[in-house]
Amino acid sequence: MWLPCRRTSHFVVSSLRRRVSKSHVHASGRRRCDVAAFMPEAAAFDGVSDRAALQEFSVSNGESFWAAVARRRLSWTRPFHAAADCDLRRGDIKWFAGGQLNVSVNCLDRHVHACPDRTALIWEKDEPGSEVKITYRQLLEMTCRLGNLLRRRGVKRGDCVTIYMPPCPLAVASMMACARIGAAHNVVFAGFSAEALAERIRDAQSSTVITANQGVRGGKVTELKKTVDAAVQSCPAVRQVFVAMRTENPVAMTARDVAMEEVRGQTHQVLIEMLMPTEMRMEDSDVLFLLYTSGSTGTPKGLVHTQAGYLLYAALTHRYVFSYHDGDVFGCVADVGWITGHSYSVYGPLANGGTTVLFESTPVYPDPGRYWEMVQRLKINQFYGAPTAIRLLLKYGDQWVHKYDRSSLKTLGSVGEPINTEAWEWYHRVVGEGRCPVVDTWWQTETGGICIAPKPSDPDAEIVPGMAMRPFFGIKPVLMDAEGKVVTSNNASGALCIAQPWPGMARTIHNDHQRFIETYCQPYPGYFFTGDGAYRSEEGYYQITGRLDDVINVSGHRIGTAEIEDVVVRPLAESAVIGYSHNIKGQGVYAFVVLKKGEEVQGADLCQQLRNMVSEKIAKYACPDFIQIVQRLPKTRSGKIMRRVLRKVVERDLDGMGDLSTLEDPAAVNEIIQGHLELCGEPQQL
Repeated sequence: MWLPCRRTSHFVVSSLRRRVSKSHVHASGRRRCDVAAFMPEAAAFDGVSDRAALQEFSVSNGESFWAAVARRRLSWTRPFHAAADCDLRRGDIKWFAGGQLNVSVNCLDRHVHACPDRTALIWEKDEPGSEVKITYRQLLEMTCRLGNLLRRRGVKRGDCVTIYMPPCPLAVASMMACARIGAAHNVVFAGFSAEALAERIRDAQSSTVITANQGVRGGKVTELKKTVDAAVQSCPAVRQVFVAMRTENPVAMTARDVAMEEVRGQTHQVLIEMLMPTEMRMEDSDVLFLLYTSGSTGTPKGLVHTQAGYLLYAALTHRYVFSYHDGDVFGCVADVGWITGHSYSVYGPLANGGTTVLFESTPVYPDPGRYWEMVQRLKINQFYGAPTAIRLLLKYGDQWVHKYDRSSLKTLGSVGEPINTEAWEWYHRVVGEGRCPVVDTWWQTETGGICIAPKPSDPDAEIVPGMAMRPFFGIKPVLMDAEGKVVTSNNASGALCIAQPWPGMARTIHNDHQRFIETYCQPYPGYFFTGDGAYRSEEGYYQITGRLDDVINVSGHRIGTAEIEDVVVRPLAESAVIGYSHNIKGQGVYAFVVLKKGEEVQGADLCQQLRNMVSEKIAKYACPDFIQIVQRLPKTRSGKIMRRVLRKVVERDLDGMGDLSTLEDPAAVNEIIQGHLELCGEPQQL
């Protein structure tokens, strides 16, 4: 079976402090449950009688905790002899040494043996009401056929296959097939431009690409194959491109292209061989996948995730953060091209033998009731979406939610950025009818899975709107002050770090371990630096306050300001890009540009030209919302652009600019302020 072709946002800390004890879901008198029934492994942990004790044990006895969970939750072909051997100062992370397993076997084979006809995937296609259900048996067969095809075409253990596809069963089978034969995968979001795709193909050193002829989203067709064709022109190492058919529209094929429909029958004879236990046995240190994320420099970094540790962490967080139970339908609407799609559309649910939804469309196609109609039709129990989408749907009113039956919902989740209180309360009150807990999850591509969330907790424990709140098992967050010292008090803010390793964390940056060390391990030696700031309340709950570096979070998609500047500066003398608060997207992109002398293209034409360039070189979501043409940028005498000043101008916080005495020409600030007012008008327009 291939593809069916039928027709920071930042929160005000003072406001948070005022509401932390008021706005929450809370019942007087908490109920405690049997901790061994909640987590069977806990029966063997000395002194663990409730969930608070279990959390404490997972941190203070981390190796014992993770060893016990790994032995019970994963199927090993060779047992490990040591749970952890880690040194955060050197960025040296090792888990489950000596152990061997295969990720695809853990996600597919063992469930096929127990329940072959259970639905593994529900492909919610762009066309409403045309969902496709794939059982575990069917997904294993698809994976085996594709794994055989890859092996016969020369893909071997240690290679990296780039996948450029929309959310669909074949995308998942491609990931599983790579894992099965010992190759790594590099899934690239199918909205990235040809140049952005090419950059990731080259860095991953991929010789094989898997794509589809076209993508369909929101009723619009996107030319995926044409994008790949343009990308591989600058990727001489690419020797083959596998092309599946999402639509019935033919595409031009080259000598390097392999049409998947033509090889379906050819792989049948070797299917039985692949279904036997001939899969690759992998150690945890072997690469499972690369996933590129933006940094504060102009070059995306390929985070490396490995085998057992990542899979275990994705599975455990999926089960306990969302209170997932066998038989539930889990609806994560993130694209498979992002870490959320990896961990909570694919690996976590499949490792747990769950039923997971692959959402291909948009929240407003064909109307703003799309999510909730899908919940009713598929009987989704856990729904996991982005604050951007929640804020967007809130604007359309309650009637689109009330139109559909949402009684199947048990848990609502939020991911990608902090969710503001208004959106949280609407999500809880209207979508969840006041009965579904809302888990506002904090984590990153680097962490592999959820690190801070309101759940798991005691059944009636409070949930504060807009707060991530509680660390997950084995996670020990700390706040660091400006001098690099641990902040021990509550009701305090600081740089968010994690004090000890956990199995799901990234192990390095592809081909640049020194950058990994400098980014995550050196800023606060002995701690993992997340790059985010956080506030810890009097009760010890955590609230993420936003990025501390030059990374913008647009609709849950991280993009480095340097990446955008590198594109727009080409026809300009120079530029400076910042993020600003946006009512729908969380953060928007604001660009300040200085024209070259004698530049003929100006005004609206120039702005459109710059937006087109960003769209072509990076992606549409990275396009600046505002482009302000200035005579000069505020710089120090050493030539450093004072982005802090630009942010204050856009935020209309002129009193908070601080010391401007280091500026080479303070008059530039007044010019920028006046230009900003002329461009944007009243503050509410932002």
